[in-house]
Amino acid sequence: MISMKIPNLKDAKVRTRNKSITKENEYILNDNLRVLGKGKTYFVKTYGCQMNEHDSENIKAILEDMSFTEVDDMEKADLIILNTCAIRENAHNKVFGMLGRIKHLKESRPDIITGVCGCMVQEESVVEEIMTKYKWIDIVFGTHNIHNLPNILNTSLAKNKLEVEVLSIEGDVLENIPVKRENPYKAWVNIMYGCDKFCTYCIVPYTRGKQRSREPKYILEEVEKLVKDGYKEVTLLGQNVNAYGKDLEINYTMANLLEDVAKTGIERVRFVTSHPWDFNDDMINIIAKYDNIMPYIHLPLQSGSSRILKLMGRRYTKEEYLELYNKLRSKVPNCSITTDIIVGFPGETEEDFNETLDVVEKCKYDSAFTFIFSPRIGTPACRMLDETPKEVKEQRLYKLNDLVNKYAKEANDNYENKVVKVLLEGYSSKDKDMLMGYTETMKLVNVKADSKYIGQIVDVKITDVKTWSMDGIIVD
Repeated sequence: MISMKIPNLKDAKVRTRNKSITKENEYILNDNLRVLGKGKTYFVKTYGCQMNEHDSENIKAILEDMSFTEVDDMEKADLIILNTCAIRENAHNKVFGMLGRIKHLKESRPDIITGVCGCMVQEESVVEEIMTKYKWIDIVFGTHNIHNLPNILNTSLAKNKLEVEVLSIEGDVLENIPVKRENPYKAWVNIMYGCDKFCTYCIVPYTRGKQRSREPKYILEEVEKLVKDGYKEVTLLGQNVNAYGKDLEINYTMANLLEDVAKTGIERVRFVTSHPWDFNDDMINIIAKYDNIMPYIHLPLQSGSSRILKLMGRRYTKEEYLELYNKLRSKVPNCSITTDIIVGFPGETEEDFNETLDVVEKCKYDSAFTFIFSPRIGTPACRMLDETPKEVKEQRLYKLNDLVNKYAKEANDNYENKVVKVLLEGYSSKDKDMLMGYTETMKLVNVKADSKYIGQIVDVKITDVKTWSMDGIIVD
């Protein structure tokens, strides 16, 4: 008999008045589990956002606690795990395409252990599809129980059957989960989990649970250790970081946390992702006050039409968004601002789309992530009447991208011949003779420089500008 805990969208949308509990001792590894992976290798492929990337850092650390060794070639791995994203249909298709490849691999090497986890498996329809069409998969687990991976894996191996454990719950806050940092200079730090905004197009509140903040002491201890270990930059993560602290029983906000993190002395502080509704003056003032809080803000717009924003459940108007944008521009000098925009939301007219273009004309974003609306099963938008032809949506996306690209290049042009600070992270993926890194404003810069500069923040003069990157030379 297959042991199963199946996701349920109805349960996943429940929000009670119950406070989240901080649990320090949920991750337990006995001696048997510590040697389960001895002599075996693993490969983890990650899809989606920074939160997923950081979850994979936890998954890798847990596997190495179990004596597995990482390999960078899937075909050489004894254990393959896909950590998935549920935001858009394209992400779904990529995962199922990859499962097809893994199936062929498993046919030639039946002992390969395969697993799927993350946001995608928090959806009922996905788990149902796996259980009917992908019975050869060994383990399926969700976003709430990564810490239980050793037991899930052990149970599957003992039974030699598919083990499904996906929890549709509000969730608690689990501390002391191990982490294997992918970058020795920059680190992700979760400050909160889940979301209670329930934008009508978004599956995240269902896949990640309710909004729950980590207590400040745990976050600050983590950042202080990173400083001690020589890290140069931290990025504070949450589905909606601006709402940090609202669920805590203390008077402590995102502005307070940003200030305390800045005071640790870490050289660079970033945060993602912001919701305009919770972005207040206190936060803006703290960003402006501290030099080590980077002047880079990701501020999702989604649509420039107040009518569509209301249908999206975004809780702000076009005018309110522009007021916040202008406030950021005036109070945080030389900041770069990026955004997310959805085209073709159900009911979007040409007039609505032109309102979006108008906002882009006014804001002149440094860059934007643009998408055609992708219906997610179980969300209110999935049930909305959508009569706009696919070809029209595609034309709108092309038109929007042309405008976004124009202003991205203009923003980068301002850097030519200027000296900027760049944290050099390693070799460029496109040119192994170049080092790559990012400016304070999150601009990608390639520099011809000696490897001794890797891991350092250096002064770089920008010599050549492109739409999405720049070239430069180190200034001594």
